Amino acid sequence: MNTTQEIKQLSDKELLKRHQAAKSNLIITCILIGALVGVAIYSSAKNGIGFFTFFPFFFVFVIINGQKTSKAIASEVKNRGLN
Repeated sequence: MNTTQEIKQLSDKELLKRHQAAKSNLIITCILIGALVGVAIYSSAKNGIGFFTFFPFFFVFVIINGQKTSKAIASEVKNRGLN
């Protein structure tokens, strides 16, 4: 489910189901991002600034880019008025 065209073709029931799953994934994603940022801060405080200080931020970037589908689903739910 990568394109907005596919999202727009979903029924209301399917869309709400995916929206609920996206909300659950958002909580897990936030926890994971927080842990990665914490590792970067700890690494910086313990060993100074180096490669492993910035290495977790690469994964944060990848995770944030993966949330585009969730944003599209939330937008479609709002457009249909299914809040």
